[in-house]
Amino acid sequence: MENSSQNKNQVKRGLKQRHLTMIALGGTIGTGLFVGSGATISQAGPLGSLVAYAVIGLMVFFLMTSLGEMASYLPLSGSFATFASRYVDKAFGFAMGWNYWFNSAITVAVEAATVGLIMKFWLPNVPSWIWSAVILALILIINLTSARAYGEAEFWMALVKVIAVIAFLAVGVLTIVGIFHQPGLSVVKNLSAGGNHGFVGGAGGMLAVLMIAGFSFQGTEIVGIAAGESENPEKTVPTAIKQVFWRIVLFYFATIFIIGALIWYKNPNLLNASETHISISPFTLIFEKAGLAAAASIMNAVILTSVISAANSWLYAASRMLYSLSLEGFAPKVFSKTRDGKGIPMTAVIVTTIIGLFAFVTSIFGPGFYTYLLAASGLSGFLAWIGIAISHYRFRRAFVKQGHSTKELGYHAKWFPVGPLLALIMSIAIALGQSYGTKNFAGGFSHWHWSAILTTYMALPLFLILYFGYKIIHHTKLIPLDEVNLDRNYK
Repeated sequence: MENSSQNKNQVKRGLKQRHLTMIALGGTIGTGLFVGSGATISQAGPLGSLVAYAVIGLMVFFLMTSLGEMASYLPLSGSFATFASRYVDKAFGFAMGWNYWFNSAITVAVEAATVGLIMKFWLPNVPSWIWSAVILALILIINLTSARAYGEAEFWMALVKVIAVIAFLAVGVLTIVGIFHQPGLSVVKNLSAGGNHGFVGGAGGMLAVLMIAGFSFQGTEIVGIAAGESENPEKTVPTAIKQVFWRIVLFYFATIFIIGALIWYKNPNLLNASETHISISPFTLIFEKAGLAAAASIMNAVILTSVISAANSWLYAASRMLYSLSLEGFAPKVFSKTRDGKGIPMTAVIVTTIIGLFAFVTSIFGPGFYTYLLAASGLSGFLAWIGIAISHYRFRRAFVKQGHSTKELGYHAKWFPVGPLLALIMSIAIALGQSYGTKNFAGGFSHWHWSAILTTYMALPLFLILYFGYKIIHHTKLIPLDEVNLDRNYK
């Protein structure tokens, strides 16, 4: 692919270090942080939320270091399917690649629909589908221009999000120390949740927050997909990966602490916040208490930027995954054809955008269909993480089995094999526990909410059908460690 001069259908290495750094830095900053962070405190308490985010942060850190080791060794666009196919089993790579494409393409539709909902804050009488159409056209143009255009767009949109978080943390600290006076504020009482030592909701509340945090961090793996189009992946990818841990500590950990210190955990606004009610985002509430009258409009603009950024990134990720599937022989060859001089897999980008047209369906069938799309795409992200952990565990074992020294690796994942194994176990537990504590499994077997259960877990049977279908048709098997393909000259 990229390393073969004879392959005309190759992507171009146009992403610079600053692009990858901001893709990594801004990857987890979105509505999960700006809006959903309040709900975590209401369910698990301030300290319970901090513990939950620390646990998920550690898991994501291990996943990203695992991905960083493989991506710096073999930098490919849409790398997950290739890693799974090379290091585990072709059937696993086939299922993992199509699962990720499905997740990414559907998420483009979800984010485009969300833009329409957010714009109602300013222009409630304009049909939401118009804004969805505008955003789909915008991100299509960006992704058809060049990889550098995608990187540049992500750089500036991520910068907006970073500035918003830094401003929030600064205002929060100044409020805690009394510069911005807030009558009746008791930081100790808020953090302790009124004598509950900062923990509420028990095991159910903690697990709910673990799942929310897990969803918030989905998308961090896109930096691995972008490795195939970075100018110097052996150096830029590890540098970007190293940002993961520190952004988790700074942005999520510090944000949860500030919200927990300044807002009582029983405040109904924390639990009721959503993308369509920006005025009760915890960020908005704290800015308003500090005297920033235009807080709601400002945060709406920031959240709008986050959603556009997410749509742009998921279109990029989906198109590169479809491109990779085509190179592997898992998808029609037309998807691996690139635009002359630009290295853009145009057909893959356009077809994925067409899937994004599902956003228009939401304006026809109402918000219920939007919720269906959102739920249908959720589990797929965790399946991708499971695949990354398994692929890395097999890669490192095969690397040593075939007589190589880990000193040959330009970047080393942390705490192997504990890292990928811990990440694997946690990803499985969180994926399967999505409906824990809900009413889906309430009552006896006959009273279960089967439609909700099917929607929540539908990605799992789809993955299994793809996996076993390919395995049965092509008679694939788990690749023995001494036969794993470690050739860096990808063909």
